[in-house]
Amino acid sequence: MGLRRIEAIKYLLFVVEIIGIFVLLSHAGRTGGSELAAASAQSSNQTIWKLGTEDGKSSEFVPAAVSKASASIEAAAGSSTAIAAAKVPQGLNGESNPEFTLNYNLKQIPENGVLFRIKVLDAYKSVPQMAVFSNHQLSGIIQVAGSSGTDSEYSYNKSYEVYIPKEQLQTGSNQLKLQLVRCLYCSAAEDPYLWLKWDDLSLEALAAPAAEPINGRYVLTGTNVNNYEFYYDEGAVRHLPYVLKWLGLAYSGNVMRVTCASNVGDACSNVQDYYQVLKDYNTQASALYLYTGDIKLKADGSLPDEAKQKLADYFNRYGGYFQYYEVDNEPGLFNRSKAVDLAVADWLNKEGKKISPGLKTVAPGWAYWPAYSVKSCQNQTGDSRTCGTPDGWERDPQQRLELERVTDLTNGHAYGSSYADPEGGSLAENLQTFKGASDSFSKPMLVTEFGTSDSHTDSPAYGASDPQSAAFDRIMRAHIGFADMFIQHAAFFKDFSLFENGFDLTRHNPAETKQSEFKTGGDSRVDIMRRLTLAYATHGKPLSYEVVNKEETADKLVYVRAVDTSALDPLPVSGATSSKLLINFVNFENTTQTIQVKVTMPENTVYEGERFGAGETYQQARTYITGLKAAPELTFTETLGPGEAVQYILQPSSSIKAEPPAWVNAAEDQENGIRVDWLESEGAASYEVLRAEGTAGTWTVIASQLKETEYMDLKVVKGKTYRYAVRVTGSTAQSAEVKAVYTGTAELDRSTFKVSSNIDPAKTNPGAALDGNPRTRWDTAANQTPGSYYQIELEQVQLVGRILLDYTRSPYDYPRNYKVEVSTDGRQWHQVAEGQGKMERTEIAFTPSEAKLIRITQTGKGGNYWSIHELHVYSG
Repeated sequence: MGLRRIEAIKYLLFVVEIIGIFVLLSHAGRTGGSELAAASAQSSNQTIWKLGTEDGKSSEFVPAAVSKASASIEAAAGSSTAIAAAKVPQGLNGESNPEFTLNYNLKQIPENGVLFRIKVLDAYKSVPQMAVFSNHQLSGIIQVAGSSGTDSEYSYNKSYEVYIPKEQLQTGSNQLKLQLVRCLYCSAAEDPYLWLKWDDLSLEALAAPAAEPINGRYVLTGTNVNNYEFYYDEGAVRHLPYVLKWLGLAYSGNVMRVTCASNVGDACSNVQDYYQVLKDYNTQASALYLYTGDIKLKADGSLPDEAKQKLADYFNRYGGYFQYYEVDNEPGLFNRSKAVDLAVADWLNKEGKKISPGLKTVAPGWAYWPAYSVKSCQNQTGDSRTCGTPDGWERDPQQRLELERVTDLTNGHAYGSSYADPEGGSLAENLQTFKGASDSFSKPMLVTEFGTSDSHTDSPAYGASDPQSAAFDRIMRAHIGFADMFIQHAAFFKDFSLFENGFDLTRHNPAETKQSEFKTGGDSRVDIMRRLTLAYATHGKPLSYEVVNKEETADKLVYVRAVDTSALDPLPVSGATSSKLLINFVNFENTTQTIQVKVTMPENTVYEGERFGAGETYQQARTYITGLKAAPELTFTETLGPGEAVQYILQPSSSIKAEPPAWVNAAEDQENGIRVDWLESEGAASYEVLRAEGTAGTWTVIASQLKETEYMDLKVVKGKTYRYAVRVTGSTAQSAEVKAVYTGTAELDRSTFKVSSNIDPAKTNPGAALDGNPRTRWDTAANQTPGSYYQIELEQVQLVGRILLDYTRSPYDYPRNYKVEVSTDGRQWHQVAEGQGKMERTEIAFTPSEAKLIRITQTGKGGNYWSIHELHVYSG
């Protein structure tokens, strides 16, 4: 709900004055063993002030109930810790002391800025947010993970850090304020559940320039982009860069899950192109390929040769792209064997890492499933009923530990509020596995699935106005608090989706990708994921910036994050790099805020690039910006709606050379024209569409200065063939050409069709020919004999003149002979066409006829099924 001030409660005030004296502070153990910590030269940073002792206790501090409402202390050098014990509360509490302020003096401003550190000993499972303000400007918001309320015997201890740039400091008196913040959608009802206790707090002058504008902790996030839940095909490849950029994932080294399975035909058809796109956008991959459900181990406990060969083939082909490999997926839920998972891990460590040096192995995506007697699970065969072998092993922390000992990263799936469940919750279960967390877990955590379904809502106790939005917001913030990397379930997946789904991505223009909205309204998953990704998972060397309208933004939850990604190390394994400048503005308030910021760019030059802001679709959210003249400062002014986030992706104009667009398509459209669409060309501000008639016509520009990636050509003549190409404005290089014939017919709306056949519906589904998925089909369930028919009932009587039967994926399942009959009433039928089918596709054209019912009858004999993967009907 934005900045919270509880007027009835005076916040504590503690003033520590330390002039010209710095004490060396060792930072050993602060990162909890994670390789992702980003603070520079930690061991040589100098302490400006320190409160408390890092000893795993808060007993030196005063309980809030007895601490003074305010205090003003002058501390002698070296005595701040002792004085702090008499005046400083043990933590913050949303009801009694939601704020804590420290005033301190600086004789001079540290050239590299400062680092605020806090070690949290305990917090409530609600994920308290603690805003850090320096001189009334927001430096960061720490998402605090806590196990209190989960019934765990262990507390989750974690050190958090916030980078404070020198522009937020001043000579003389400075103020640092810590403030608890409600969730964006929550009311005062949440306050009793917002509390944390700390071990120690400190402020350090950075000894070297910061490598990262750390905001609590260094995290990476991502999602999974596939077609129809399983397929990494052309459609997935085309949509991938759009998803990466719109969500703010691109260029920062974030991580995507790639799960093309060995037991799903064509699942990996374009996965190499998919991996290459990830590399091009400086993004990591966590792979999962081998299907483990049918594996029978050798007598020595090793994988069978066939399984080894599948893994070897996958690694030899794609091992230069992915950084992580996940042993298995939810082994208890899917009834998998612990011994098989151990054998997979053994192969990965002994052979996989030889093929792919730098690879890190990830424990199975734990669902923490109990024994079958407690909760049933999938994939049951025979008379026995088990959830894994042995039954229930995934719920047992000691048995999970066997896999944890032989993998590099832990895992743990979570949906809704399940991360905080006492049993089966990823936080509580991992605390049990690792016997607590002295400073995070004993190994990094890569969560390969998190999210919410459309049925998940936030706890009513927190008083959220938009409970579906609040549930997704809370679970993602929880993972920012305790996981190093976390991947949203899937970008296109029914009920869990970021975007509208249920159609074939290969036939969809990625620019028209649309957010999936909650039925109850409120921010979508895309809105929330963008906001949190832009605030926590955009990485690179900090760019200096200064807020111009400081009075207007004082004590407001408006966050700025500006980075140079060229300073990032090349990604492990793939060696990917980036040269983009990412400039983010995030509004955590529930009211509209305007911020004006002057950013110091790396060069005195002209910049250009993309801006992503509010919008229901990709093309509404994206604009291309040119002519940004930096000297080297560049001023940005953004008015942000409640919870809104904006990102600029920039680079010098002189470094951009736009390539001709790829994936150009041209097809007849229902608007009586030919629609041309194409993929964005990197660095293109606008496009030109060229057209030629026939096979040898001259190219002519028919549209110019197009900002979007589609064009409707209405100046077409029935029966003519046209060729199209697209080029970037100002360039002579054009795309590959595509052809389209204008027939003058329009496709009828298939969503209104009622379909049936005289084949037993238990054996085949007529609706599969209309579901938009080219991999599903209706078929005769037997070799072809005369008399099998497929029937379409239209919404109303209308003119029909053409039918297309598509069975490209079953090319030999064409009708050996056919006839087409139509009827307006279901009683009187007349034949309008007959003929022989062709391999892959059969197009049936006939004299336009009025029809309410259309029946296609197979009249020949053949040794194959008759199949229809997709059926289309066109007007006359």
